[in-house]
Amino acid sequence: MAEPESMEVAEPVAPGEAQKSGARPADRHGLLKHSREFLDFFWDIAKPQQETRLEATEKLLEYLRAKPKGSSEMKYALKRLITGLGGGREAARPCYSLALAQLLQSFEDIPLGSILQQIQEKHDLQKAKKGMMRPALFGNLFGVLALFQSGRLVKDSEALMKSVKLLQVLGQHYNHLQEQPQKALVDILSQVPETMLQEILPKVLKPDLNSVFGSPEHLELFLLAQQKVPKKLEKLMGPVNLFSDENIPRLVTVLKTVANSVKKERKLPTVALDLLHLALQEDKFPWFWKEVVEQGLLKKQFWPVSYLCFRLLGAALPLLSKEQLQLVMQGDLVRHYGEHIVTAKLPKQFKFAPEMNEYVGAFLEGCRDDPERQLALVVAFTSITNQGLPVVPTFWRVVQFLSPAALKGYVAWLRDMFLQPDLDSLVDFSTNNQKKTQDASFHGPERAVFRLRKWIILRLVSIVDNLHVEKEEALIEEVARFCFFHSFFETKKPTSQIPESEQHFSLPLDGRTREVVCSAFFSLLQTLSTQFRLAPEQTADGRPWTYHLVQFADVLLNHSRSVAPLTAFTTQQRQAWDRMLKTLKELDTLSSEAKATAFQHLLLLVGIHLFKSPAESCDLLGDIQTCIKKSLGEKTRRTRSKATNPQEPPWVEVMVEILLSLLAQPSHLMRQVARSVFGHVCSHLTLRALQLILDVLNPEESQDEDDNVVVTDDSEEQLLGDAEDKSSDGEDSKGNKGSESEEDSDEEDSDEEDRDGDVDQGFREQLMAVLQAGKALGGADNEDDDDDEELGDEAMMALDKSLASLFAEQKLRIQARKDEKNKQQKEKALRRDFQIRVLDLIEVLVTKQPENPLVLELLEPLLLVIRRSMRSNSSAKQEQDLLHKTARIFTHHLCRSRHYCRTAGDRVETLYARLERLVQQASQQADSSVALYHFNASLYLLRVLRGSTVDKSTRKAQKKEKASKDASSQPQGPEAASCLDLSLVTPIYSSALSSFLTKRNSPLTVPMFLSLFSRHPMLCKNLLPIVVEHLTSHTRPRHQVQACLLLQKTLPTRELRVCFKDPEWKQLLGQTLGKVTETLRTLGEAETKSGHQRELAALELLNTLFRNFHHTKLTMDLTAVLGALQSRQPRLQQGLQQGEHSAGSSRLHDLYWQAMKFLGVQRPKSEKDSKEAPQATQQSPVSMKRKKKGFLPETKKRKKRKPEATTQEEVAAKPEAASGDQPPSTGKKKKKRKKTKKTKSPAQPQVNGTPAAKSPAPEPPAVSPSTPAKTPKPQKKTQKLSQVNEATPLPPESPKEPAAKKRQKKLPQKGVSGKSPQSALPRKKARLSLASRSPSLLQSGAKKKVQLRKAKKL
Repeated sequence: MAEPESMEVAEPVAPGEAQKSGARPADRHGLLKHSREFLDFFWDIAKPQQETRLEATEKLLEYLRAKPKGSSEMKYALKRLITGLGGGREAARPCYSLALAQLLQSFEDIPLGSILQQIQEKHDLQKAKKGMMRPALFGNLFGVLALFQSGRLVKDSEALMKSVKLLQVLGQHYNHLQEQPQKALVDILSQVPETMLQEILPKVLKPDLNSVFGSPEHLELFLLAQQKVPKKLEKLMGPVNLFSDENIPRLVTVLKTVANSVKKERKLPTVALDLLHLALQEDKFPWFWKEVVEQGLLKKQFWPVSYLCFRLLGAALPLLSKEQLQLVMQGDLVRHYGEHIVTAKLPKQFKFAPEMNEYVGAFLEGCRDDPERQLALVVAFTSITNQGLPVVPTFWRVVQFLSPAALKGYVAWLRDMFLQPDLDSLVDFSTNNQKKTQDASFHGPERAVFRLRKWIILRLVSIVDNLHVEKEEALIEEVARFCFFHSFFETKKPTSQIPESEQHFSLPLDGRTREVVCSAFFSLLQTLSTQFRLAPEQTADGRPWTYHLVQFADVLLNHSRSVAPLTAFTTQQRQAWDRMLKTLKELDTLSSEAKATAFQHLLLLVGIHLFKSPAESCDLLGDIQTCIKKSLGEKTRRTRSKATNPQEPPWVEVMVEILLSLLAQPSHLMRQVARSVFGHVCSHLTLRALQLILDVLNPEESQDEDDNVVVTDDSEEQLLGDAEDKSSDGEDSKGNKGSESEEDSDEEDSDEEDRDGDVDQGFREQLMAVLQAGKALGGADNEDDDDDEELGDEAMMALDKSLASLFAEQKLRIQARKDEKNKQQKEKALRRDFQIRVLDLIEVLVTKQPENPLVLELLEPLLLVIRRSMRSNSSAKQEQDLLHKTARIFTHHLCRSRHYCRTAGDRVETLYARLERLVQQASQQADSSVALYHFNASLYLLRVLRGSTVDKSTRKAQKKEKASKDASSQPQGPEAASCLDLSLVTPIYSSALSSFLTKRNSPLTVPMFLSLFSRHPMLCKNLLPIVVEHLTSHTRPRHQVQACLLLQKTLPTRELRVCFKDPEWKQLLGQTLGKVTETLRTLGEAETKSGHQRELAALELLNTLFRNFHHTKLTMDLTAVLGALQSRQPRLQQGLQQGEHSAGSSRLHDLYWQAMKFLGVQRPKSEKDSKEAPQATQQSPVSMKRKKKGFLPETKKRKKRKPEATTQEEVAAKPEAASGDQPPSTGKKKKKRKKTKKTKSPAQPQVNGTPAAKSPAPEPPAVSPSTPAKTPKPQKKTQKLSQVNEATPLPPESPKEPAAKKRQKKLPQKGVSGKSPQSALPRKKARLSLASRSPSLLQSGAKKKVQLRKAKKL
């Protein structure tokens, strides 16, 4: 390891080692002759990141272990760590202390006495000045803590005694250290052996009781001695009784002090817990709890003290017996705890309930073997009530730790408390605000009993609902029977056959309580049904819980002498009940079928609802039973039933109406059952049954048929939501008063605004009539008379009465309008909720029956819902939920489904009409997002038509009709046997495509047609001519860009290429190329954004065509394209120099030269350097210094040689010399270039028909008409155009044209790439073969000439 010396080593100096003078000590260089890595350890130790500190400490210890004993590194490390104990940064002191402790723990040969001496010498309290006193004090304190944390201090008696003395000295500086020295002393003595503690105790503890109660630390030291060395303590201080009457105020004072000191830490002080243990040890716990805690600490309520008491209660729970638990849970402390739970409602207010739940959960989990203590504690916390309502929530999760025996006892206690409420056994309280604001008559026992029973029934349901609670099947059945019996039955005479009839009420159940119990029962029923679906074998016989409840209800109905239903059944209702039981027995024989199970579940649920709403459920039961019988026996009796009852509606329609009526109820269980049943009957769905569902979604139909399906309000949920009484939040009543007054004033203001806004002309006329009748406007006719008579008292009183009655009527009319408006909004919200629930049936249909032809009838209704919801612009939650759910079903479950209808059958003509209608609607929408849904629906219909097959007879007829048509227009492949007729579909989409490419604001987009083209290539083949036609300039620039984009994305696809024959494909590409060439010629100057985008799109399409030529190996005439591109080059160069369209000019130039590269013309080097030249001139030499390594400044770079130095002979001898200034390329390209050099001829006298010498004028090269043409020999096809000598057209502004010419590769004169656009002489067209990559631009022409010569010779 390298060891830097002298001044470099002395750079990192500790904060405490800063020198006052410039002179350095003599041993400093010898002390710091270490590596930089070693010195960095001490800086990392003081960093705030814990991982960094621990890692630095470990590395320091490893480094020191590698050094010999007594090395200078060890001395420096000790000195550095001891110095850091009193550093200026407070966060660094504990870090150095911990590092020193680990160092002393690892190296036990270092004596602690010497370390303590070094600490005292370094942080000498006597020599320290006033400004350095605080760091010195902390240095000594953290030094002692480091010795203690090393674990060696309790073993070294000498160092221990010195440390104790030092801590006693530090305890005198309370202003700086507070109680930290005393706490450290107690922590050290708690680890000291008893023999050593006996020796130290007289020195640290004064034999005075006043000093013991002087501070919490002294009291904690006394309690420590009382616990470990009681005899020594008694010998020192004599017999001491802490729990005497005269010591109560002192104990209370000490506990209040310690509570205030730990209020930020939120933990239980050790001294309080030690006092609790001492009280339990001396059998004085009741006295301690009563006198010290409840009458001492809680006498003057101070929240830090209250929280200390709460924590003391939680810590004491595992230590108390059953009797002591009952004593603690009946006192004032738990009442104060309940008040805290009720009042701590604000978000930022501290809540102790979660912490108490942890204490209770730990207690219950620790004593699972003692169910009596568990039951006593849970009952005690449940008994804390606020005006009858328990403060613990109904979903109190700590019950999951109860043993089965304790849980059974808790349920029995809840049941007994529900039947016979014992308010005297509860720890009830009222908050201060409740006492001030509520009337005394309001606190009657009836109200408290109602609140208690409401909470108990919800508590029972939540116990069954909690999956983490271990409960037996008998317990679940007991709770379910209890809720069902007291919801719908009452006892006439107790009987042993019905245990629920033997339960007596001390106070009878009122109607409100029974409604709550009924609502809780159906909530429990939903829980049981859900659990049955997840675990079907949870009951002993494998039947659902609803079946057992129906059997129990039948037993109750048969014992009419003992029990009676609250609503007596009529004869018809009782017959419906009996028929239901008979049908259930029949379904038991078919229990293996899923359909029978779903019907059974529906029957059971409706049968239980017979007790809640007998009239409605009775009719439903009859219809359901009829539907079940027909559905199960449909295969055998279908023809006979149709023959006997031709006018009777099919059973599926009746079942759908039943399910819709069930969905109209605000019950989640009904919603689940309806989904399950509909999933089994949707395979038998008819068009009329589907129309019943769609009528609900159709706003016009649903408004007309509101009387058929009545949407009910969730009154049950309102009752459950009102479980907490309005007065339970009485602690906020003062604030509520002010808010109520503000609300009243706001309501008055809103009423005035409504009244002013709703004043109509009729009311104004009535008001004028009243005023005229009272002669209030009588002076209008006698304006010149000064002696107008005033109204008398009687007339004025009559006028006041008339005005009062008129305004009262107007107020009633305004209120009526307001109520009507609120009613309509509520009905609309209920209707939307109902439609959301009905969408469940649609989702089930498209999920389980995607191949059903009826699915096709869903497209337009769903689109209507989407279109209406998106046009409404409503922010209501129901409207947004309806839109999102409809869109999800339409997009994911319908259009993107893997399975779809493949049996179009007789619906083909209807599908074509619907397809045309959907495409037209998509074109007529105002929003593209809505148009997208319609266009996707049309694509789905195309998918259905293509996937559906044609019957043999239909196929023969189609062959006869289309025999006269051209075979090329007929679809090939799988589409030939499908129902998809391109002759009918093409006009539909062609009109849409034409509208898209001509209409100014079309909702259609490019991705829509790209999706159509990718899915249906044959249709794309028929539509491409329309797109090609719109490439010319007679359309808008934006539409030309869209047409270019469509062709650019569509032409490279393989599926489209398969649909074309070779001549057709070549013709299409040729037409496209001609249109693009015409577009490039007519572009002009792209001064606008649209023109710029048009040019970009044309070049991108041109590059796509060139790539297609290369891949398909087509030979096309590119002469016109080359001329058009060369005519655009001066404008592009000028725009680049002027900085026009800086955002897209680079992209435009890249596309341009990419196209020129396909034509065999390389981009000149000067063109590439033109962008970098302005940047290089603006940079100064100063800025070049800050560049990254590896980049040379411009002044250091080798300058280019002058192009005039080269001659024509050098160019001919070394054709590659001019390309030496280009940046180096990869190895593969170098190898290819080398091969090219070898294969090329050494000299070619002409470049594109012109001499290679320097041109006298800076103009682009042109082909002279008199130059004789030469046709070179064709070379290998594998050679790239980039390696071929070709003419590069340059702009006239380029100053480096001769050098650029040297870099050009030579071309034969026959090539027309260098042809001047002004030349009018006749020339033969040259053909470029992009696929062959030959060095000649006229390879195809050369081949033809060679073939002609061979033919002549033959």
